[in-house]
Amino acid sequence: MATISLRNINKTYGDNPPVIDGLNLDVQKGEFVVFVGPSGCGKSTLLRMIAGLEEISGGDLHIDGERANDLHPSERGIAMVFQNYALYPHMTVGANMGFALKLAGMDKRQINEAVGRAAEVLHITHLLHRKPAALSGGQRQRVAIGRAIVRQPKVFLFDEPLSNLDASLRVQMRIELARLHSELGTTMVYVTHDQVEAMTLGNRIAVFNQGKLEQVGAPISLYKEPRSTFVAGFLGSPKMNFLACQTVGEATDSLMLKVGSTQGLALARTPVAGMPADVTLGIRPEHVRLVLPSDGLRARVELVENLGDTQLVHAALAGCSEAFSIRLPGDSATPNVGETVGVQIDASRALLFDRGGRALGLG
Repeated sequence: MATISLRNINKTYGDNPPVIDGLNLDVQKGEFVVFVGPSGCGKSTLLRMIAGLEEISGGDLHIDGERANDLHPSERGIAMVFQNYALYPHMTVGANMGFALKLAGMDKRQINEAVGRAAEVLHITHLLHRKPAALSGGQRQRVAIGRAIVRQPKVFLFDEPLSNLDASLRVQMRIELARLHSELGTTMVYVTHDQVEAMTLGNRIAVFNQGKLEQVGAPISLYKEPRSTFVAGFLGSPKMNFLACQTVGEATDSLMLKVGSTQGLALARTPVAGMPADVTLGIRPEHVRLVLPSDGLRARVELVENLGDTQLVHAALAGCSEAFSIRLPGDSATPNVGETVGVQIDASRALLFDRGGRALGLG
Protein backbone atom coordinates (compact mmCIF):
# COMPACT_ATOMS: atom_id res chain seq x y z
CA MET A 1 0.00 0.00 0.00
CA ALA A 2 1.15 3.53 -0.73
CA THR A 3 0.00 7.12 -0.45
CA ILE A 4 -0.28 9.40 -3.48
CA SER A 5 0.20 13.15 -3.13
CA LEU A 6 -0.50 15.57 -5.99
CA ARG A 7 0.58 19.19 -5.50
CA ASN A 8 -0.18 21.97 -8.00
CA ILE A 9 -0.20 19.47 -10.88
CA ASN A 10 -0.39 20.97 -14.37
CA LYS A 11 -0.54 19.42 -17.80
CA THR A 12 -0.28 21.42 -21.01
CA TYR A 13 0.24 20.51 -24.65
CA GLY A 14 2.12 23.26 -26.48
CA ASP A 15 0.41 26.65 -26.31
CA ASN A 16 -3.05 25.18 -25.71
CA PRO A 17 -4.97 25.87 -22.46
CA PRO A 18 -4.06 23.52 -19.58
CA VAL A 19 -5.66 20.07 -19.56
CA ILE A 20 -4.95 19.86 -15.81
CA ASP A 21 -4.67 23.16 -13.97
CA GLY A 22 -3.18 23.46 -10.47
CA LEU A 23 -4.66 20.25 -9.10
CA ASN A 24 -4.14 19.16 -5.47
CA LEU A 25 -5.21 15.78 -4.10
CA ASP A 26 -4.10 13.23 -1.49
CA VAL A 27 -4.88 9.50 -1.69
CA GLN A 28 -4.37 7.61 1.56
CA LYS A 29 -2.95 4.10 2.01
CA GLY A 30 -5.49 1.42 1.16
CA GLU A 31 -8.02 3.91 -0.16
CA PHE A 32 -10.21 3.34 -3.23
CA VAL A 33 -10.55 6.72 -4.95
CA VAL A 34 -12.63 7.17 -8.11
CA PHE A 35 -11.97 9.92 -10.64
CA VAL A 36 -15.25 10.72 -12.36
CA GLY A 37 -16.32 13.30 -14.90
CA PRO A 38 -17.39 13.76 -18.52
CA SER A 39 -15.18 12.89 -21.46
CA GLY A 40 -12.31 15.33 -21.90
CA CYS A 41 -12.26 16.58 -18.30
CA GLY A 42 -8.68 15.39 -17.64
CA LYS A 43 -9.25 12.38 -15.39
CA SER A 44 -7.51 9.79 -17.64
CA THR A 45 -4.68 12.23 -18.35
CA LEU A 46 -4.07 12.59 -14.61
CA LEU A 47 -4.10 8.81 -14.16
CA ARG A 48 -1.50 8.44 -16.92
CA MET A 49 0.63 11.12 -15.26
CA ILE A 50 0.57 9.14 -12.00
CA ALA A 51 1.56 6.02 -13.94
CA GLY A 52 4.40 7.81 -15.73
CA LEU A 53 2.87 7.44 -19.18
CA GLU A 54 2.39 11.22 -19.51
CA GLU A 55 4.94 13.86 -18.56
CA ILE A 56 3.98 16.23 -15.74
CA SER A 57 4.18 19.83 -16.98
CA GLY A 58 4.26 21.35 -13.50
CA GLY A 59 3.85 20.49 -9.85
CA ASP A 60 4.94 17.52 -7.75
CA LEU A 61 3.82 13.89 -7.58
CA HIS A 62 4.81 11.88 -4.53
CA ILE A 63 4.20 8.13 -4.23
CA ASP A 64 4.71 6.74 -0.74
CA GLY A 65 6.56 9.92 0.20
CA GLU A 66 9.03 9.79 -2.71
CA ARG A 67 8.96 12.40 -5.47
CA ALA A 68 8.04 10.43 -8.58
CA ASN A 69 7.94 13.05 -11.36
CA ASP A 70 11.09 11.73 -13.00
CA LEU A 71 10.85 8.06 -12.02
CA HIS A 72 10.45 5.52 -14.82
CA PRO A 73 7.00 3.84 -14.77
CA SER A 74 8.63 0.54 -13.74
CA GLU A 75 10.12 2.23 -10.65
CA ARG A 76 6.88 3.66 -9.29
CA GLY A 77 5.43 0.49 -7.78
CA ILE A 78 2.28 0.85 -9.88
CA ALA A 79 0.24 -1.57 -11.99
CA MET A 80 -2.31 -0.27 -14.47
CA VAL A 81 -5.38 -1.93 -15.96
CA PHE A 82 -6.55 -0.38 -19.23
CA GLN A 83 -9.88 -0.20 -21.02
CA ASN A 84 -8.28 -2.37 -23.74
CA TYR A 85 -7.26 -5.65 -22.11
CA ALA A 86 -4.18 -5.96 -24.39
CA LEU A 87 -3.73 -9.71 -23.86
CA TYR A 88 -1.26 -11.63 -26.01
CA PRO A 89 -3.49 -13.85 -28.17
CA HIS A 90 -0.84 -16.59 -28.69
CA MET A 91 -0.23 -17.02 -24.94
CA THR A 92 -2.34 -18.91 -22.41
CA VAL A 93 -4.00 -17.08 -19.54
CA GLY A 94 -1.25 -18.22 -17.18
CA ALA A 95 1.48 -17.05 -19.54
CA ASN A 96 -0.23 -13.67 -19.98
CA MET A 97 -0.47 -13.18 -16.23
CA GLY A 98 3.12 -14.17 -15.59
CA PHE A 99 4.77 -12.44 -18.55
CA ALA A 100 5.92 -9.34 -16.64
CA LEU A 101 7.47 -11.56 -13.97
CA LYS A 102 9.26 -13.57 -16.65
CA LEU A 103 10.71 -10.36 -18.11
CA ALA A 104 11.87 -9.40 -14.61
CA GLY A 105 13.92 -12.63 -14.43
CA MET A 106 11.86 -14.46 -11.83
CA ASP A 107 12.26 -18.24 -11.91
CA LYS A 108 9.47 -20.46 -13.22
CA ARG A 109 8.44 -21.86 -9.83
CA GLN A 110 7.97 -18.38 -8.33
CA ILE A 111 6.03 -17.24 -11.40
CA ASN A 112 3.69 -20.24 -11.18
CA GLU A 113 3.10 -19.62 -7.48
CA ALA A 114 2.33 -15.91 -8.03
CA VAL A 115 0.02 -16.66 -10.96
CA GLY A 116 -1.73 -19.40 -8.99
CA ARG A 117 -2.39 -17.09 -6.01
CA ALA A 118 -3.78 -14.35 -8.26
CA ALA A 119 -5.94 -16.84 -10.17
CA GLU A 120 -7.45 -18.09 -6.90
CA VAL A 121 -8.30 -14.54 -5.81
CA LEU A 122 -10.00 -13.90 -9.17
CA HIS A 123 -11.63 -17.33 -9.46
CA ILE A 124 -9.98 -18.08 -12.81
CA THR A 125 -7.77 -21.05 -11.88
CA HIS A 126 -9.72 -23.25 -14.31
CA LEU A 127 -8.89 -20.84 -17.16
CA LEU A 128 -5.10 -20.79 -16.85
CA HIS A 129 -4.51 -23.08 -19.84
CA ARG A 130 -6.95 -21.35 -22.18
CA LYS A 131 -6.10 -18.71 -24.78
CA PRO A 132 -7.79 -15.26 -24.71
CA ALA A 133 -9.93 -16.06 -27.77
CA ALA A 134 -11.72 -18.74 -25.73
CA LEU A 135 -12.70 -16.29 -22.95
CA SER A 136 -15.70 -14.05 -22.41
CA GLY A 137 -15.28 -10.30 -21.94
CA GLY A 138 -15.57 -10.58 -18.17
CA GLN A 139 -13.00 -13.39 -18.05
CA ARG A 140 -10.56 -11.36 -20.15
CA GLN A 141 -10.96 -8.46 -17.77
CA ARG A 142 -10.15 -10.73 -14.83
CA VAL A 143 -7.00 -11.88 -16.62
CA ALA A 144 -5.95 -8.26 -17.19
CA ILE A 145 -6.48 -7.56 -13.48
CA GLY A 146 -4.61 -10.76 -12.59
CA ARG A 147 -1.65 -9.62 -14.68
CA ALA A 148 -1.52 -6.54 -12.47
CA ILE A 149 -1.98 -8.45 -9.19
CA VAL A 150 0.98 -10.79 -9.71
CA ARG A 151 3.33 -7.82 -9.66
CA GLN A 152 2.21 -7.00 -6.09
CA PRO A 153 2.16 -3.25 -6.74
CA LYS A 154 1.82 -0.50 -4.16
CA VAL A 155 -0.95 1.12 -6.20
CA PHE A 156 -3.50 -0.17 -8.74
CA LEU A 157 -4.62 2.23 -11.46
CA PHE A 158 -7.79 1.43 -13.45
CA ASP A 159 -8.64 3.37 -16.62
CA GLU A 160 -12.32 2.72 -17.45
CA PRO A 161 -11.80 -1.05 -17.24
CA LEU A 162 -15.47 -2.02 -17.50
CA SER A 163 -16.60 0.17 -20.39
CA ASN A 164 -16.30 -2.66 -22.95
CA LEU A 165 -18.59 -4.99 -20.98
CA ASP A 166 -22.36 -5.28 -21.25
CA ALA A 167 -24.59 -4.00 -18.44
CA SER A 168 -24.95 -7.28 -16.50
CA LEU A 169 -21.22 -8.00 -16.64
CA ARG A 170 -20.43 -4.49 -15.42
CA VAL A 171 -22.56 -5.09 -12.34
CA GLN A 172 -20.81 -8.40 -11.70
CA MET A 173 -17.34 -6.91 -12.18
CA ARG A 174 -18.12 -4.00 -9.85
CA ILE A 175 -18.86 -6.54 -7.14
CA GLU A 176 -15.63 -8.38 -7.97
CA LEU A 177 -13.55 -5.19 -7.83
CA ALA A 178 -15.05 -4.21 -4.48
CA ARG A 179 -14.29 -7.68 -3.12
CA LEU A 180 -10.77 -7.53 -4.54
CA HIS A 181 -10.06 -4.24 -2.80
CA SER A 182 -11.41 -5.61 0.47
CA GLU A 183 -9.17 -8.70 0.23
CA LEU A 184 -5.97 -7.03 -0.99
CA GLY A 185 -6.26 -3.71 0.84
CA THR A 186 -4.11 -2.07 -1.85
CA THR A 187 -4.42 1.60 -2.76
CA MET A 188 -6.59 1.89 -5.87
CA VAL A 189 -7.36 4.80 -8.21
CA TYR A 190 -10.17 4.20 -10.68
CA VAL A 191 -11.21 6.37 -13.64
CA THR A 192 -14.73 6.27 -15.06
CA HIS A 193 -17.36 8.51 -16.64
CA ASP A 194 -20.09 6.26 -15.17
CA GLN A 195 -21.50 7.82 -12.02
CA VAL A 196 -23.00 4.48 -10.92
CA GLU A 197 -19.52 2.93 -10.86
CA ALA A 198 -18.25 5.94 -8.94
CA MET A 199 -21.01 5.80 -6.32
CA THR A 200 -20.77 2.04 -5.76
CA LEU A 201 -16.99 1.53 -5.77
CA GLY A 202 -15.23 4.52 -4.26
CA ASN A 203 -14.38 5.26 -0.64
CA ARG A 204 -14.06 8.78 -2.01
CA ILE A 205 -15.00 10.37 -5.32
CA ALA A 206 -13.07 13.14 -7.06
CA VAL A 207 -15.36 14.94 -9.52
CA PHE A 208 -13.50 16.54 -12.44
CA ASN A 209 -14.67 19.42 -14.61
CA GLN A 210 -12.48 20.94 -17.33
CA GLY A 211 -9.19 19.99 -15.71
CA LYS A 212 -10.13 21.06 -12.20
CA LEU A 213 -11.51 19.27 -9.15
CA GLU A 214 -15.09 20.35 -8.49
CA GLN A 215 -15.45 18.41 -5.25
CA VAL A 216 -13.87 15.49 -3.38
CA GLY A 217 -15.61 13.43 -0.74
CA ALA A 218 -17.50 10.29 0.25
CA PRO A 219 -20.12 9.22 -2.32
CA ILE A 220 -23.16 9.84 -0.13
CA SER A 221 -21.76 13.22 0.98
CA LEU A 222 -21.38 14.40 -2.63
CA TYR A 223 -24.85 13.10 -3.45
CA LYS A 224 -26.55 14.87 -0.55
CA GLU A 225 -24.40 17.99 -0.28
CA PRO A 226 -23.03 18.93 -3.71
CA ARG A 227 -21.19 22.23 -3.80
CA SER A 228 -22.20 23.04 -7.36
CA THR A 229 -24.86 22.33 -9.95
CA PHE A 230 -22.20 20.45 -11.92
CA VAL A 231 -21.67 17.89 -9.14
CA ALA A 232 -25.39 17.78 -8.32
CA GLY A 233 -26.28 17.13 -11.95
CA PHE A 234 -23.52 14.63 -12.64
CA LEU A 235 -24.20 12.29 -9.71
CA GLY A 236 -27.59 10.63 -9.74
CA SER A 237 -29.75 8.97 -12.38
CA PRO A 238 -31.96 10.55 -13.45
CA LYS A 239 -30.10 13.71 -12.61
CA MET A 240 -31.24 16.36 -10.14
CA ASN A 241 -34.02 18.68 -11.29
CA PHE A 242 -33.02 22.33 -11.62
CA LEU A 243 -35.54 25.18 -11.66
CA ALA A 244 -34.77 28.86 -12.26
CA CYS A 245 -36.37 30.86 -9.45
CA GLN A 246 -36.52 34.35 -8.01
CA THR A 247 -36.67 35.18 -4.32
CA VAL A 248 -39.81 37.24 -3.75
CA GLY A 249 -39.97 37.41 0.02
CA GLU A 250 -38.45 36.20 3.26
CA ALA A 251 -40.04 35.43 6.59
CA THR A 252 -38.26 34.34 9.74
CA ASP A 253 -39.07 30.69 9.05
CA SER A 254 -39.51 30.45 5.28
CA LEU A 255 -38.25 31.60 1.91
CA MET A 256 -40.72 32.52 -0.84
CA LEU A 257 -39.71 31.68 -4.40
CA LYS A 258 -41.23 32.43 -7.77
CA VAL A 259 -40.80 29.30 -9.87
CA GLY A 260 -40.58 29.96 -13.59
CA SER A 261 -42.91 32.74 -14.71
CA THR A 262 -46.16 31.95 -12.96
CA GLN A 263 -45.96 29.82 -9.80
CA GLY A 264 -44.97 30.39 -6.20
CA LEU A 265 -43.24 28.06 -3.74
CA ALA A 266 -42.58 28.47 -0.02
CA LEU A 267 -39.55 26.68 1.44
CA ALA A 268 -40.17 26.24 5.17
CA ARG A 269 -36.54 26.78 6.04
CA THR A 270 -34.70 29.72 7.55
CA PRO A 271 -33.04 31.82 4.80
CA VAL A 272 -29.50 33.07 5.22
CA ALA A 273 -28.50 36.71 4.90
CA GLY A 274 -27.56 37.99 1.47
CA MET A 275 -29.71 35.60 -0.54
CA PRO A 276 -29.46 36.67 -4.22
CA ALA A 277 -32.57 37.60 -6.17
CA ASP A 278 -31.97 34.96 -8.86
CA VAL A 279 -31.39 31.40 -7.68
CA THR A 280 -31.58 27.86 -8.98
CA LEU A 281 -33.56 25.32 -6.98
CA GLY A 282 -32.30 21.74 -7.08
CA ILE A 283 -34.37 18.73 -6.06
CA ARG A 284 -33.78 15.06 -6.76
CA PRO A 285 -36.57 13.05 -8.48
CA GLU A 286 -37.02 10.80 -5.43
CA HIS A 287 -37.75 13.84 -3.22
CA VAL A 288 -40.83 14.85 -5.19
CA ARG A 289 -44.34 13.40 -5.05
CA LEU A 290 -47.49 13.82 -7.10
CA VAL A 291 -50.53 15.49 -5.50
CA LEU A 292 -53.70 17.20 -6.68
CA PRO A 293 -53.05 20.17 -8.98
CA SER A 294 -54.41 22.52 -6.31
CA ASP A 295 -51.94 21.23 -3.71
CA GLY A 296 -48.64 21.72 -5.54
CA LEU A 297 -46.87 23.18 -8.53
CA ARG A 298 -48.93 22.51 -11.65
CA ALA A 299 -47.34 20.26 -14.25
CA ARG A 300 -48.30 18.36 -17.38
CA VAL A 301 -47.24 14.71 -17.67
CA GLU A 302 -45.25 14.15 -20.87
CA LEU A 303 -43.86 10.61 -20.46
CA VAL A 304 -44.00 7.76 -17.94
CA GLU A 305 -41.26 5.13 -17.84
CA ASN A 306 -42.32 1.96 -16.00
CA LEU A 307 -39.15 0.23 -14.78
CA GLY A 308 -40.78 -2.39 -12.56
CA ASP A 309 -39.52 -1.31 -9.16
CA THR A 310 -39.94 2.38 -9.98
CA GLN A 311 -41.78 4.73 -12.31
CA LEU A 312 -40.08 7.79 -13.79
CA VAL A 313 -42.56 10.52 -14.59
CA HIS A 314 -41.28 13.24 -16.92
CA ALA A 315 -43.33 16.42 -16.69
CA ALA A 316 -43.36 20.04 -17.82
CA LEU A 317 -43.98 22.52 -15.00
CA ALA A 318 -46.23 25.43 -15.89
CA GLY A 319 -44.15 28.52 -16.71
CA CYS A 320 -40.83 26.60 -16.67
CA SER A 321 -38.64 25.61 -19.60
CA GLU A 322 -36.60 23.02 -17.67
CA ALA A 323 -37.41 19.31 -17.87
CA PHE A 324 -38.62 17.83 -14.58
CA SER A 325 -38.51 14.20 -13.40
CA ILE A 326 -40.31 12.45 -10.54
CA ARG A 327 -39.35 8.99 -9.24
CA LEU A 328 -42.31 7.03 -7.86
CA PRO A 329 -42.57 3.52 -6.38
CA GLY A 330 -43.35 0.91 -9.00
CA ASP A 331 -46.75 0.10 -7.46
CA SER A 332 -47.92 3.74 -7.48
CA ALA A 333 -50.92 4.78 -9.56
CA THR A 334 -49.61 5.63 -13.02
CA PRO A 335 -50.54 9.13 -14.24
CA ASN A 336 -51.73 9.52 -17.80
CA VAL A 337 -49.69 11.31 -20.45
CA GLY A 338 -51.20 14.76 -20.93
CA GLU A 339 -52.73 14.81 -17.45
CA THR A 340 -52.32 17.91 -15.27
CA VAL A 341 -50.93 17.00 -11.86
CA GLY A 342 -49.57 18.73 -8.79
CA VAL A 343 -45.88 18.42 -7.90
CA GLN A 344 -44.96 18.68 -4.22
CA ILE A 345 -41.31 19.24 -3.36
CA ASP A 346 -39.81 18.02 -0.08
CA ALA A 347 -38.51 21.37 1.17
CA SER A 348 -36.12 19.72 3.62
CA ARG A 349 -34.31 18.12 0.66
CA ALA A 350 -34.26 21.16 -1.61
CA LEU A 351 -30.94 22.80 -2.47
CA LEU A 352 -30.34 26.33 -3.70
CA PHE A 353 -27.56 27.51 -5.99
CA ASP A 354 -26.60 30.93 -7.28
CA ARG A 355 -26.74 31.55 -11.00
CA GLY A 356 -23.01 30.78 -11.17
CA GLY A 357 -23.81 27.24 -10.03
CA ARG A 358 -22.39 27.44 -6.50
CA ALA A 359 -24.37 26.09 -3.53
CA LEU A 360 -26.15 28.50 -1.17
CA GLY A 361 -26.89 27.83 2.48
CA LEU A 362 -30.31 27.36 4.01
CA GLY A 363 -31.06 27.00 7.68
